[in-house]
Amino acid sequence: MASPIGLSLILWLLHPWPLPQRADAAHYEPTWESLDSRPLPTWFDEVKFGIFIHWGLFSVPSFGSEWFWWYWQKEKREPYLKFMEKNYPPGFSYEDFGPLFTAEFFDADQWADILKSSGAKYVVLTSKHHEGNLNILHSEFSSFISSFQQKQSLGFTLWGSKYSWSWNAVDVGPKRDIVAELASSIRNRTRLHFGLYHSLFEWFNPLFLSDASRAFKTKEFPTAKSLPELYEIVTSYQPEVLWSDGDGNAPETYWNSTGFLAWLYNESPVRDTVVTNDRWGAGTICKHGGYYTCSDRYNPGHLLPHKWENCMTIDKYSWGFRRNAELSDYLTIEELVKQLVETVSCGGNLLMNIGPTHDGYIPVIFQERLTQMGKWLSVNGEAIFSTIPWRAQNDSVTPGVWYTFKPKENILYAIFLNWPSSEFLVLGEPKGIAEMTEVKMVGYEEPLKWTSGEKGMIVALPQLPFSKLPCEWGWTLQLTGAN
Repeated sequence: MASPIGLSLILWLLHPWPLPQRADAAHYEPTWESLDSRPLPTWFDEVKFGIFIHWGLFSVPSFGSEWFWWYWQKEKREPYLKFMEKNYPPGFSYEDFGPLFTAEFFDADQWADILKSSGAKYVVLTSKHHEGNLNILHSEFSSFISSFQQKQSLGFTLWGSKYSWSWNAVDVGPKRDIVAELASSIRNRTRLHFGLYHSLFEWFNPLFLSDASRAFKTKEFPTAKSLPELYEIVTSYQPEVLWSDGDGNAPETYWNSTGFLAWLYNESPVRDTVVTNDRWGAGTICKHGGYYTCSDRYNPGHLLPHKWENCMTIDKYSWGFRRNAELSDYLTIEELVKQLVETVSCGGNLLMNIGPTHDGYIPVIFQERLTQMGKWLSVNGEAIFSTIPWRAQNDSVTPGVWYTFKPKENILYAIFLNWPSSEFLVLGEPKGIAEMTEVKMVGYEEPLKWTSGEKGMIVALPQLPFSKLPCEWGWTLQLTGAN
């Protein structure tokens, strides 16, 4: 009879061996001081805009939130209890949603084309969320079951993980490796960088709950589950973004986050290109990691000294698809453009989330928002991509004007989100130089006339019918030779 520790050792040995370290590479020690000194790969700051995809078993009930299981079983919130009572038979368990996660409409090539149309430059898919299953364990390890008072709760993965036996998208539901299919289509049909989200903890995993009851002095769960999964997805799918989440109030020492990140930066197949976020254990958020997320829907409105990301949702209230969402629950395209412009002006990236249905379809409302963003970026993308923050992030005179800058070309971009009632736009921050400063509207060929006034530069906007303007929802002035 094997002990839990014996099982953990067996599971640990199953993860792939690290790749040989290059002699010419910088070496990072498993300390935050060393890991935080790693320069962020330059591609991440240049791309500015990505798409988050929350997809999993929560997409089957598609009610309330992607935290459906927690709210139903743990918190026993009344709307969730009534929903289950009304729509599912008595005794229906969360694991019964597994076979209903069918994904029959999932077409990775179609998804790749839709994502490409958004103008985004990277995508992050939820490879595993916080959910697990209480009653499934691989038969190969059935002899170890008696060493547990209850069977191991395995987090449902969108790939055929060795560490989530019979509880993944290859063995249950779609019977397909979702991660592999989407990674292949993204790489073959687009130039987007492919990334994966991974939850460290699982709500109801007995190993995690046991560790928690011991104040995380034992480490059975990360040794048997989370760490092997991380090694597995990195070596198998080589994501360029590794988006960690869900620390379960456990410290980074419990997760051995610094040890894993040292391997990721020194020896992994993506050691030169991978970027990571800041969610590697209690106390690390907005403090350690490659870039900061700080909180969900984080948009400080001012420049930060460290690279950051605004991860947010088109649906104001949920990351997963909700069948009970109202039209007013979705951000408008004007609101999304505003989020993008504000975020980039303040040095951040925008990671905009969509939630597919259980059958693998991207709902039309999300498709519309994605294509609208792509339409706006097809005109104004030069003011977004490969820019840096300017000395002022927004204008001091006219509200709704945000700045980005390309120092090599000495081009300042003023993105204004509201068309003025008069024919002039006043810019209080830039200083024009007579006969040296040229002003153009991106997408409009003719130079614009401007003059200096008491409050700053006064730019004469083109007098065109609204339908003849180069774009909707926000416009960009290109200022060359301004200070």
